[in-house]
Amino acid sequence: MRRTALLRQLGARKSIDKLIHDSEEPEHALKKTLGPWSLTALGIGAVVGSGIFTVIGTAISGEKFDTPSIANTPLLHYILTHTALAGRPGAGPAIALSLFLVAIVCALTGLCYAELASMIPIAGSAYTYTYATMGELIAWIIGWDLILEYAGSNMTVSVGFAAHVVDLLDWFGLHPSAAWISPAYLPGGLQDLSGNWIYHPGWHFGFNIPAFLIVLALTVILVRGIRESADTNNAMVGIKLVAILIFVFAAIGFIHPSNWHPFMPNGWSGVLTGGSIIFFTYIGFDSVSTAAEECRNPRRDMPIGIIATLIVCTLLYVAVAVCLTGLVPWQSMVDDGAPVVNALKKLSGLPGAHMLHWVRLVVLFGAMMGMLSSILVYQLGQSRVWFSMSRDGLLPKIFSNVHPIFRTPAFSTWVAGFVVAIPSGLFDIGTLADLSNIGTLFAFVLVSIGVVVLRVREPERPRGFRVPFGPVIPLLSVFFCFVLMAGLPIITWYRFIIWLVIGLVIYFLYSRHRSEFAGLK
Repeated sequence: MRRTALLRQLGARKSIDKLIHDSEEPEHALKKTLGPWSLTALGIGAVVGSGIFTVIGTAISGEKFDTPSIANTPLLHYILTHTALAGRPGAGPAIALSLFLVAIVCALTGLCYAELASMIPIAGSAYTYTYATMGELIAWIIGWDLILEYAGSNMTVSVGFAAHVVDLLDWFGLHPSAAWISPAYLPGGLQDLSGNWIYHPGWHFGFNIPAFLIVLALTVILVRGIRESADTNNAMVGIKLVAILIFVFAAIGFIHPSNWHPFMPNGWSGVLTGGSIIFFTYIGFDSVSTAAEECRNPRRDMPIGIIATLIVCTLLYVAVAVCLTGLVPWQSMVDDGAPVVNALKKLSGLPGAHMLHWVRLVVLFGAMMGMLSSILVYQLGQSRVWFSMSRDGLLPKIFSNVHPIFRTPAFSTWVAGFVVAIPSGLFDIGTLADLSNIGTLFAFVLVSIGVVVLRVREPERPRGFRVPFGPVIPLLSVFFCFVLMAGLPIITWYRFIIWLVIGLVIYFLYSRHRSEFAGLK
């Protein structure tokens, strides 16, 4: 009898009507202020952030290690060849092809998100969708997965932001102490331009103050309210887009077509790996759906915000990628955390290229705005997931308390801020980009399956947007997401599984006993 009750609870699904009703209770209601333009700006703010200025270099050049390692070998490569690699192959100039392929996968999944978001306009995104389609246990797994996805992304972006702050200070000839602008833990150490050690690999006395402070500053903005957050984000997105366009038009005159040959130096393996590396920057439209509860007209606005985000961001990514690989050899971006800015720095000393010195300043400012908007949107998404899980009883109720004046989940927003800010000051977390990738793709898989499940279980429910061609697009989305997941290193799969196991322990020891379905007969 007890086992039967447990199994029923694990598969218990929330009624969509009840989800919407719960969100409208006064003590848990969020302010509805967002329209399609604000949603699109939120998406662009997340997607065109860290990736276009930082991760794109790794996707182009790949990663290099001292010795071959099975753990660092992409899963698909090892399955097909049973050989270990000393790193990951980059896409080279074919990164543009990688971006198109990733955009197709995102478009397939984006259509699935649009249908579910138009049906279930509740904060929480993939977590909420799975709760309504596949039951409590799967909902907990995906909520726990989203916490890792957003936190890992923001830690990485925050450290990248700090690196660009240092580059900006360098442009003005300012050189603060390395102890306060670098993480306390540096697994690869830190060297100056001459190759001299500033810090050897390991721990040192210091703290990445820029990374820490920027997260807390944006947390204050989020606590004050989504309207203020949206206005701030819209301004940052506008500045960032202008900077990107200036880079593209300035770079056209310095492109060397010979840098585009060979176009696919590492074949399709490099194209797949490049797409897998840069994929995490596309979680912006997922962040759009986390704000569904704060939309004025979610059935109309959510599909517009998601699809518009994908179109604009893909065009921007491809434009920057084509220009960047035409400016400098693709191999020169290995381990380069700021490839766009550094490419301009290298070329600005050439005859007739002094204007690039000023373009570099504009791009630096735009890159920083891009990272600020990414942190803003990811923190928004993370706090809203915690808010939703708490409202369902899976996390302590304090996480769903709404500020009496600002009507925002203040406690969960502050906790999310410190959870990201402190590690950002301490650690250099390059591997979390891969963890964000696998977490994002796993969420995409469950959302795509959810569309098919709801088509079967509730075919008559009104849908503001319907995915065309029946189950074909959701199933294609699932397939291609697994293909991209297979392009990630084996060690990432190990870490992801460990994270999920920790989450399951918390669920069975705490969450299931406090869930609204606890004691279900």
